Amino acid sequence: MKKIFRKRTKAEIRKLTKRLALDTLCDLIGSIAYAMGIYTFAKMANFSPGGISGIALIMNYLWNLPIGVMTLIMNIPLVIVSYKIVGPRFLAKTAKSMIISTIFLDVIFPLIPLYEGNRMMAALYSGLLMGAGMAFFYMRGSSSGGMDFLSMIIKVKHPHISLGIVTAVTDFLVILIGWPVFKDADAVLYGLICSFSASIVIDRILYGLGAGKLVIVITTQTDDLINKISDLTDRGSTVIKAIGSYTKEERDVILCACSKSQTYMITSAAHEVDPGAFVMVTETSEVFGEGFKEYKK
Repeated sequence: MKKIFRKRTKAEIRKLTKRLALDTLCDLIGSIAYAMGIYTFAKMANFSPGGISGIALIMNYLWNLPIGVMTLIMNIPLVIVSYKIVGPRFLAKTAKSMIISTIFLDVIFPLIPLYEGNRMMAALYSGLLMGAGMAFFYMRGSSSGGMDFLSMIIKVKHPHISLGIVTAVTDFLVILIGWPVFKDADAVLYGLICSFSASIVIDRILYGLGAGKLVIVITTQTDDLINKISDLTDRGSTVIKAIGSYTKEERDVILCACSKSQTYMITSAAHEVDPGAFVMVTETSEVFGEGFKEYKK
């Protein structure tokens, strides 16, 4: 009979232990930032930051219910419904993140003084901290739960709908509820500021650190240009054969992924080697591979 289970090697155990340690560290950092954004800044500023946590914050305002526990309870039906969609591994990681966040929200941060200053500053810092917290969760394949589950469910049922639109609409509806609850139209504006700043921080942390440029050059002076690029930047290039649709002439397309600081050197070299070269520069969210980020599972 074929063995289903096998003993893990020492290398596999070390790798698993390291991964678990990184997951836990990111959960702790993410939970601290997330809880601080909600409890320390958003709570006293009287606005809803959106999502399930925003609903929990409204319930805390109305009935003094614990934010973390209510967030956890409201996530249970979403977890049950989305189990087949997101898979057990993602759910297990998310459950761990949510439990740690709940402890910080309901046990740790109530012991720390709340921010009672300017509401605009509260909205900005709430968004920055919540965005940073969620980014740390996402980096390790986890989530803060809530609307992430709901968005995935809607996306599976209606695949033509943009995930970004689903998230934006659901967040806006929760933020909008803050108007009659807090009896203040500004609550909606501050909630939108919080949500917007959170999305920017998430993008910057997840993609900004690995962002770069892709220089695309269409030229006939291929060898001279790739050598020039290599000498100036120590970057390799990829050459693709192409034919112009109008001239029907054969050209080479050179692709070179580089850092933002190297873009000018490469574009200048292209025009120096081939004044008739066609140069395009585009943004890349992330670049994996030699000389850039190493992809880690």
